[in-house]
Amino acid sequence: MLNSNVLHNKLDRKHLEDRLAHEPFQRRTVSFYCYRRIDHLKGFRDDLFTSLEALQVLGRIYLAKEGINAQISVPVPFQEDLVRLVHSHWPGLDLKWAVEEPQRSFLKLVIKIREKIVADGLRDDEYDVENCGVHLDAHTFNEYLDHPDSVVVDMRNFYESEVGHFEGAICPDVETFREQLPVVKELLQDQKDKKVLLYCTGGIRCEKASAYLRHHGFSDVYQLKGGIIDYAHQVQEKGLPCRFKGKNFVFDDRMGERITEDVIAQCHQCGEPCDHHTNCRFDPCHLLFIQCDSCQERFEGYCSEDCREFDEKGEPPPWRCSGEFRSRIRPKLKVSKGR
Repeated sequence: MLNSNVLHNKLDRKHLEDRLAHEPFQRRTVSFYCYRRIDHLKGFRDDLFTSLEALQVLGRIYLAKEGINAQISVPVPFQEDLVRLVHSHWPGLDLKWAVEEPQRSFLKLVIKIREKIVADGLRDDEYDVENCGVHLDAHTFNEYLDHPDSVVVDMRNFYESEVGHFEGAICPDVETFREQLPVVKELLQDQKDKKVLLYCTGGIRCEKASAYLRHHGFSDVYQLKGGIIDYAHQVQEKGLPCRFKGKNFVFDDRMGERITEDVIAQCHQCGEPCDHHTNCRFDPCHLLFIQCDSCQERFEGYCSEDCREFDEKGEPPPWRCSGEFRSRIRPKLKVSKGR
């Protein structure tokens, strides 16, 4: 149901879930991005929403003058129509199809206009996205991982790398991409003579990160083309050794795609091997954390006894969950810090 003036979803979550459960077709999840200037953003946004709604596409899309960043779910019968629509605006653009299908990934279609398609905190004079790193396919990326003068850096947040990362990767313990860029630059200050290998989920953050590092004097910068998603497809299709271990975190209802059977993380409540993310069921908290089946049953989906008690009493928590309490529930990241 659409408001013709606003063009956004008007159904509540229950109706959305019921609608999705009764669809007579399967869906595929796909992501894509493009750094190419978009003029007349409001009109472009509305036209795109109308076109995608006609194809029953669900998902989340960010538009900015610098380009588009999209993670969406498309009905299989309309898959080719979607590809044609995307290529009508961005000819030849690579689309990255999900590794695990079919699963529910989105409930509704949301298209937002933002200042940047990835929140980076950078000034325009701190990078040139057209001067980014060299893109490497899975085979070459694997070869470069073994190069004695290379260093590999995970350009994702801690909760992403905690459940899956490349062997030997530097995984900064940060919560946002904005925070990560200066941290990575500082970590690599004495390694400017090395091959710097960057990777992220689908490649979009590496475009900015590699351009940022090149702007700050790193000349030998490379990035995994298509990110972890495309890497997993190439590994499977070409029979390559998979150097990524564990799960690939994704920003939708699935919260992860299994790349290998390795479980490299631990439940944040009992410490048992686990890589299943969930959100605390206490809405004022809503902390994203790792919880095993046993603790899920014991805590009933809460991240702590405190949250369960406050929810039962109907009281707000006395803490800010993004600060003190978050540090209490989440252990420090225990991942490789590189060679």
